[in-house]
Amino acid sequence: MKYVLLGALSPTSLARQEKRAANARKKAKDLGIKLESVFYTQGPFDFVDIVDAPNAEAILAFSVWYGQQGYGKIVTCPAFDERAMVKALKTGGVR
Repeated sequence: MKYVLLGALSPTSLARQEKRAANARKKAKDLGIKLESVFYTQGPFDFVDIVDAPNAEAILAFSVWYGQQGYGKIVTCPAFDERAMVKALKTGGVR
């Protein structure tokens, strides 16, 4: 399952960006999460990541771990491809 991670960095994590990124990549890999892309943004979120995770529990574990490290907060959003949306529309009775 793919997820979009919207992240807000804590002020202290900016000073240790290289370490934060390396530790987060390692933890994600340990949880079976494949990091597909990383974008740094301006606005309410500091970064947007696209990941492929084995299950929702892995994403939850990553989010909890990330916060415990003092790195900041992550909002996770399940991401569905176009085929899944078309199928859901058909299943839901929308024509």
